Amino acid sequence: MRLQKPERNIRLFSCTQILLVFLLSLFPFLDNVALGQALRPVDPSHFPAFRDDLDRQSLLQAANRQATYLQGLPPKNALILAGHAYSPQQLLDSIKYFIQIVEQTNTSQDIGQILQKTFKVYQATGKNKGPVFGQMLVTGYYEPIFEGSLRRESPFLYPLYTQPADLICRKLSFVDKTGTGRFKDSAPLPYWTRAEIETRNILAGNELVFLKDPFEAFLLHVQGSGKIHLRDGSLRAVCYAASNGQPYRSIGKLLVDEKKMSLAEATLPTIEGYLRKHPGDMMRILHSNPRFIFFRWGDNTGPRGSNNILLTAGRSIAIDQHVLPSGTIGFLISRRPEFDKEGRLIKWLPLQRFVFPQDSGAAIQGAGRVDLFLGDSTEAMLSAGLMKEEGTLYFLLKN
Repeated sequence: MRLQKPERNIRLFSCTQILLVFLLSLFPFLDNVALGQALRPVDPSHFPAFRDDLDRQSLLQAANRQATYLQGLPPKNALILAGHAYSPQQLLDSIKYFIQIVEQTNTSQDIGQILQKTFKVYQATGKNKGPVFGQMLVTGYYEPIFEGSLRRESPFLYPLYTQPADLICRKLSFVDKTGTGRFKDSAPLPYWTRAEIETRNILAGNELVFLKDPFEAFLLHVQGSGKIHLRDGSLRAVCYAASNGQPYRSIGKLLVDEKKMSLAEATLPTIEGYLRKHPGDMMRILHSNPRFIFFRWGDNTGPRGSNNILLTAGRSIAIDQHVLPSGTIGFLISRRPEFDKEGRLIKWLPLQRFVFPQDSGAAIQGAGRVDLFLGDSTEAMLSAGLMKEEGTLYFLLKN
């Protein structure tokens, strides 16, 4: 999107100067940007077993999608891993060799044995808090499906918006971030907050589709994509187009801080249950998160991550790509919930599988966070609502 034309009172400044003032006004947090990647090489004697608990078909699907992504990267896009630079071609060679191993071996144990001999392994340093090195907080996300209408008519009163014309986004190459805001009388300002957008009718005319529940709309903002059952019976995908650039603030943390629930209780079902029981307090709580997402219609091929890769359920992960490396092969160890036919939690099972960094998110910050994409099923929804587990994350590269 182009910068708006400067007015007379700032014509003495160059476009570069105007853009710099704009960007600096929007980024009070630049001194917190992590410039390195929080990884530690793992000695082969301490490699994980690399036993995969998911099906081979999804593994090959996700790996091939990762390979396609790497094939499209410019050669100059080097990835720095633990002080070593790797070109896209080196990363592509690594994933192609991995695919070959998976296709030509019979068991997960065989795959693990070959990887032990032919790959370097790095471990994410994790939260750097607590007695265990490399401890990650592992959560899950999914693709929601909600009812909607292309017209505002009761009960469909809560809009998802398209990207507005006055939203300005600019890439900050020196910190690999994006500056987002708007202009007023030629002066750069942060973009409107969630509360301002939803209470002041600022974006009238930019409605994409209407939902019948404010929490469902909020949940789509958090998940980043979803599907909408329209009144004519069709099913259409909506996906992320842009954000307002405001910081993400967790409503779960707010409820914990206000002593409405404990930290252990702050799961999606508990949070939704509280809001349903206290409808008069719902909008205050939702508006405490100023971040707002704009949507566009998707192509129904499936949700795509921030790297524009089609996500694979159980295999794609979101990480902070300013700290941890995308374009690689990951191995995640944690645990997952199991449910009965009525959706009741039965038990927790070990989770250990190859995963691929193909997404990112405003809530996924630092070397201690990983978010696992779970799909669009009922089980995915239930699992995403409960997963808040400890885990470890490794990255693999061919020797």
